[in-house]
Amino acid sequence: MSLPAAGEALVLDGGLSNQLADQGCDLDDPLWSARLLADAPEQVEAAHAAYARAGAQVLTTASYQATYEGFARRGIGPARTTALLRRSVELARRAAAAGSGVRVAASVGPYGAMLADGSEYRGRYGLSVRELTAFHRPRIEALAEAGPDVLALETVPDVAEAEAMLKAAQGCGVPVWLSYTVAGDRTRAGQPLAEAFAVAAGREDVVAVGVNCCSPLDADAAVPLAARISGKPVVVYPNSGEGWDPAARAWTGPAAEPVGLAGHALRWREEGARLIGGCCRVGPPAIAAVAGALRP
Repeated sequence: MSLPAAGEALVLDGGLSNQLADQGCDLDDPLWSARLLADAPEQVEAAHAAYARAGAQVLTTASYQATYEGFARRGIGPARTTALLRRSVELARRAAAAGSGVRVAASVGPYGAMLADGSEYRGRYGLSVRELTAFHRPRIEALAEAGPDVLALETVPDVAEAEAMLKAAQGCGVPVWLSYTVAGDRTRAGQPLAEAFAVAAGREDVVAVGVNCCSPLDADAAVPLAARISGKPVVVYPNSGEGWDPAARAWTGPAAEPVGLAGHALRWREEGARLIGGCCRVGPPAIAAVAGALRP
């Protein structure tokens, strides 16, 4: 997947889960949005289409929490899981076809997303890089075979898992972006971001490195650092600015206004970001504002 030249950026979509919730879907399930790949694929395609209409140039699949282990707990076997992973790419591709040149990013979430207990915001699962690589490889292979434009290795909480995901994706024939979830100037597991971004340096299969599922303010500091340390274009798609309270299972604090996120986007583009969008609680209006700012 080729990226724009310096001074330009592709607009990513926003949070798939919040759009699905706005469409009336119940996501209170360990499989989260991945459940709808089996139960209501038309809702997933409709959510993708809403972002395409808002101006998104890259649509991210509903495979973040789709794993062989997670579906097995629901009684879904490996062959059916492979079909559902491929379906996630097909649904995004169908929605992308309505636009001109819209790409598809296949989401590969961290190991903690499969646990469905918030572990992706802590990392350090007690597993080795080898064990994490073995976990990620089968679904990366299934997603790659479905023909996305890029694999989104996203919401990665620590350096060990980043190394494992890159190993699992090696040789799959599809480029990747690597995106950490961060708090301040560190990964969620507490490693310095300079160490985290250095993992992508020199890797030809990595088209961009950056952050997602964090506050826009944390992204402000991370973008120039990612560009400097990795030597790569930057991908950045933060949350709305609200914070997640795992005990109350609710979002707290103020959300950024759509025009505010657009202002951040202009700064990120100047500092090396070539893929810019939103994550949790960032909906089509905010993506439309970002698209309007980046492509006036």
